[in-house]
Amino acid sequence: MGKSKEIKTYSDLAGDGGSDIMGQVIAHKAKIEANLSGIKQVIAVGSGKGGVGKSTISMYLASAFNRLGKSVSLLDADVNGPALARFAGLTDAPLIPGQNGLIVPKTKSGIGVISFGSLVPESEAVDFKSVASGDSHVWRATKEFSTLADFLADTDWGKLDYLLIDLPPGAERCFQFAEFFGHKTSFILITIPSEVSQGVVTRSIAAIKKTPSPIIGYIENMSGYYCIDSQEVKPLFPSGNAKLDIPLLGSVPFDPSVAEHCDRGTVINYANDSPTNISLQSIATKITNTLEV
Repeated sequence: MGKSKEIKTYSDLAGDGGSDIMGQVIAHKAKIEANLSGIKQVIAVGSGKGGVGKSTISMYLASAFNRLGKSVSLLDADVNGPALARFAGLTDAPLIPGQNGLIVPKTKSGIGVISFGSLVPESEAVDFKSVASGDSHVWRATKEFSTLADFLADTDWGKLDYLLIDLPPGAERCFQFAEFFGHKTSFILITIPSEVSQGVVTRSIAAIKKTPSPIIGYIENMSGYYCIDSQEVKPLFPSGNAKLDIPLLGSVPFDPSVAEHCDRGTVINYANDSPTNISLQSIATKITNTLEV
């Protein structure tokens, strides 16, 4: 019998095996940093808990910043459940390459939105074809971050006051994205008046604090129910107000008309003197004052 071949492991490779993978990563990070150089503030909107209204708050905050005269765009980092394209009425907006990268689709009021919801119909799942049968979860996670990196590096963001990044749920995801985006990205966390939600968001805070990324504060969403008929805010959750060990930026009551405008894609055109809009405008002003000191 012939001599069997010894199976080599990664530890047997000298350096990177000639792939120059580290050089490629460094070059890509440099490209992202250069491409975001015209953006004054990058803000990631996360939670850890799903279903607390991160995408809705992200969209309405963008609208509130816009009314303050700020230039703002949104990146929908929830690749598998993108919602911002629908909220902004841009589900049919094509991503067209320009001289300096992808041209950001914009609403009539000038808010830019990059979202997989403009690329993949809601009737279809986002699919990253894997070369590793049975282990596609590893491939898909890698491709997700690679796709977001490409969006950051290859999109013509231009000059902006704010780039808001709507994160997917998961406390560990907050840590991953904090590492991925780096120390120049500030975080805003969203919770609801539920002990379950507060517990998950507390884990997200602990995860982010392991990174250099600063946390601006948190927003308590659905802090009551705005009854249009009586024009009163009534209790929605029995647990009371959220209590987290970071600054409270404000509380936002649930307004049924908000959900309606999100479904219709008319969020940007919707502004009235309801407690919900007043609260969001106040929060946007507080964030602006905090970041622009």
